[in-house]
Amino acid sequence: MTSETYKKPDYEKALRKAGIRITRPRRVILSILGETDDHPDALEIFRRAVAIDSSISLSTVYRTMKLLEGLGAIHRHAFEGGPSRFEQAVGEHHDHLIDMESGDVIEFHSEKIEQLQNEIARELGYEIVHHRLELYGRRIK
Repeated sequence: MTSETYKKPDYEKALRKAGIRITRPRRVILSILGETDDHPDALEIFRRAVAIDSSISLSTVYRTMKLLEGLGAIHRHAFEGGPSRFEQAVGEHHDHLIDMESGDVIEFHSEKIEQLQNEIARELGYEIVHHRLELYGRRIK
């Protein structure tokens, strides 16, 4: 969804509003999250953070991610066979295709899939309130 334009999240504002202090390590982590366009796991966020400030601990990364998830500022994804990965909770709804060999996560939106899901839910007497679609595949060679 690279062509999608949206307002970058203001994680500091969200944490301050919740009464959480913004420490120097948190500010580094929040900056990394605000600039990322991939789906890093906590260890990758930690690697990026210590490259900026070697005093940042992995536990600070985990605590910060948990706080942001609790506030709804990020989404945690537990893609099959791997650690939890995170993405910004902004932008339009999208689904994910996970490359089973590389672990790459490709975001996509399909109106056909959305319509079919709604049709199936209606036929079963339901209205979709929320959903996640994760497709797992291997690149065709």
